[in-house]
Amino acid sequence: MVKLRLKRCGRKQRAIYRIVAIDVRSRREGRDIRKVGFYDPINNQTYSNVPAILYFLEKGAQPTGTVYDIFRKADLFKESISSSV
Repeated sequence: MVKLRLKRCGRKQRAIYRIVAIDVRSRREGRDIRKVGFYDPINNQTYSNVPAILYFLEKGAQPTGTVYDIFRKADLFKESISSSV
């Protein structure tokens, strides 16, 4: 099963997270299938590759709780609803 989850990057005390599609059995820093965005909690910046995210969601990937909240704040699910109609 594939999940959309955060992968920690950056230096000490200055974390930046990549949003990746990754197998459930992999570690946090394990090999990912594809990078689909990033999240910087310090500057509160988010970048999302919307077509790639929608592709994985259509194939059955499940976002983690934190990634779901990031997508919801970025209004990603409103775009997916309007594009599917």
